[in-house]
Amino acid sequence: MSKTLVIGGGAAGMFAAIAAAGNGHEVHVYEKNEKLGKKLFITGKGRCNITNACDMETLFDAVVTNSKFLYSSFYGYTNQNVIDFFEQIGVKTKVERGERVFPQSDHSSDVIRALEAEMRRRGVQIHLYTEVRRVVSDEGRFSFIELTDGSQIKGDACIVATGGLSYQTTGSTGDGHRFAKENGHSVTPCMPALVPMTAKEDWVPRLQGLSLRNVSAVIYDGKKRLYEEFGEMLFTHYGVSGPLMLSASSIVGKKLREKELKLVIDLKPALSMEQLEKRVLRDFEENQNRQFKNAVGKLFPAKLIPVMIELSGIDEDKKVNIISREERQRFVSLIKNLPVTLTGLRGYNEAIITKGGVKVKEIDPGTMESKLVKGLCFAGEVLDLDAVTGGFNLQIAWSTGYAAGMSV
Repeated sequence: MSKTLVIGGGAAGMFAAIAAAGNGHEVHVYEKNEKLGKKLFITGKGRCNITNACDMETLFDAVVTNSKFLYSSFYGYTNQNVIDFFEQIGVKTKVERGERVFPQSDHSSDVIRALEAEMRRRGVQIHLYTEVRRVVSDEGRFSFIELTDGSQIKGDACIVATGGLSYQTTGSTGDGHRFAKENGHSVTPCMPALVPMTAKEDWVPRLQGLSLRNVSAVIYDGKKRLYEEFGEMLFTHYGVSGPLMLSASSIVGKKLREKELKLVIDLKPALSMEQLEKRVLRDFEENQNRQFKNAVGKLFPAKLIPVMIELSGIDEDKKVNIISREERQRFVSLIKNLPVTLTGLRGYNEAIITKGGVKVKEIDPGTMESKLVKGLCFAGEVLDLDAVTGGFNLQIAWSTGYAAGMSV
């Protein structure tokens, strides 16, 4: 039996502690906050999107950075293993649109409570309000951790699961990156990911709070297509958000930091240009003696109507029966190709995750142990791993946490 010290009481840290304790080790978790799972509490809008019930191929496809590194850990602890584990510890689950898995109760607090209860059942010792200042190794082996009060705690193994830089109010302040560097590790450049994006057009703030479901979005750098997906998005006072745009930010974020990009939204992806033109023509015929502004109510949500009328270039008071064929076709094209200029990313305080982290080439993918320091492991968001929205980032936390906990 060895003494294992886990730094960070988030998803990866709790899972690592449960796995290590299950193997009979003495496990201590050090959490600087007043409670465990502070970031887990706000995931999935407070509902906690535990994982995704997709097949393994889709799981790997959802990982944006270093998916090959996760081969051992994803197969070592699959999404189905995660679902089974939570069911066993009393968290009933359900699968929603996009194969996203949530607790039936829709409360992330139930997930945290169950994990904490399982940790205590396995004898894990939890130290809250306890901040680690340094992780010290000696001659290529982990030696001890030093707390902010100056006390030193020796251990046989240390698992760093301190998260990234996103939602810093939850305690993710980059401590793990510092610990890694102090032990000879490289940390790749970090930036906010799964983060809302800012837009240039002055009509965008007028749509604040408008959620569009079942739209298709393409993001271009000049003529080069960088991202294309179908789903749900949201307009905000500064730009765009929602699942579709958050996932896009992880793909195009680096390029967007260098230059503006063009987002093109198809508001009616289920209809071809011809089908949409027939639909618009039908609406116009039904309203032929009405003004343009009163003839498009069935096409868009109320908030979007004035903006679409303005962008169409057609006088809002013009009678529908005198709108020319060219004007109508231009309007149809606008519905299929609504252009938005993306200007940048919002900050870490709004980012769900961090892109970048401890370089995975220096980590053993089967055990999460450092290749530079024996007995030192890293798990979760502190590593240079990230995925799109849908429960995939928590799957990374569970799988890497489990691999680290089982290896000590």
